[in-house]
Amino acid sequence: MKGFVFHGPGQSAWSDVPDPEVKEPTDAVVRVDTTTICGTDLHILKGDLPEVRPGTVLGHEAVGEIVEVGDDVRTVRPGDRVLVSCISACGRCHYCRESAYGQCRGGGGWILGHLIDGTQAEYVRVPFADLSVYALPGMVESKDAVLLADIFPTAYEVGVRKGHVRPSDTVAIVGAGPIGLAAIATARLFGPERIIAVDLAASRLEAARRLGADAVADAGEVPEQLVADLTDGLGADVVIEAVGVPESFELCTRMVRPGGRVANIGVHGAPAVLHLEDLWSRNVTITTGLVDTHSTPTLLRMAAAGRLPTAQLVTHSFLPDQMEEAYDVFARATDTGALKVVLGEPSHDEVAVRAA
Repeated sequence: MKGFVFHGPGQSAWSDVPDPEVKEPTDAVVRVDTTTICGTDLHILKGDLPEVRPGTVLGHEAVGEIVEVGDDVRTVRPGDRVLVSCISACGRCHYCRESAYGQCRGGGGWILGHLIDGTQAEYVRVPFADLSVYALPGMVESKDAVLLADIFPTAYEVGVRKGHVRPSDTVAIVGAGPIGLAAIATARLFGPERIIAVDLAASRLEAARRLGADAVADAGEVPEQLVADLTDGLGADVVIEAVGVPESFELCTRMVRPGGRVANIGVHGAPAVLHLEDLWSRNVTITTGLVDTHSTPTLLRMAAAGRLPTAQLVTHSFLPDQMEEAYDVFARATDTGALKVVLGEPSHDEVAVRAA
């Protein structure tokens, strides 16, 4: 089969790789119909995650059809259309018993496209299939469902829920890429007084307005001043970091009010300075996290009911063999306006287009 293979920092290719097969009785093999590219994949290509071995097929998000299952799989069978979660869960370890699947110690956690071959391929082996794939309702289109593999549960769980967004809060979200935009959409479910989006790209700030941001700020123009002006000098109740660079994290700590919460989502490949000389007396709570995906069933029901603006985040569609072009478009988001790029064979009423 074909897959998108990481060969080392700055080196990758859509090339021939061995077909996956069931190795454990809890495995499933899925024929990938739709996949997408995550900002974390760009971090891998930069060399920010050295545990990813050269030769690994990237990707941790997919929608597809079950083609084979191991003898112990009970919840899905060949022919089922499923969402492949970015997190695999053994279901037996201490953390899985607490629904903290991202911290699985039984061989799961974030392994697809990280420690084992991932979803940017024609087929993928999914360990622990009973807890790691979700049967999809027919009314949820694949291009929408694939956004529930990672960005929506990550934004909701690691950003909105860990940030304890509440009615009347001022929420500042630093980074208006796909994760930040999903954080805007899911924060709105809790009725904050205002949401402020911060980014360097005008196109992403415009997308933030469409998704429900009440105010936007250019990251290069002292956005903490806008937050102060809108809150009578107090700062934001919740600040969500959705970029993953030292400057954005440090900006978040300057925006938060005394007693406020900073929820870090971004994947950081370099150290950030924690200015305890300023923060120690301000009762600030800082949280980090890898998504657990325990919210995926809830988000799937919301998507089926039309309550999540998934379609608004998809800006580019490609055929699978256009993977390298898709990566180029996604990596140059400031120039291309890309939010989420989706790769898959078009249905009878869809046409895949090449981005300029």
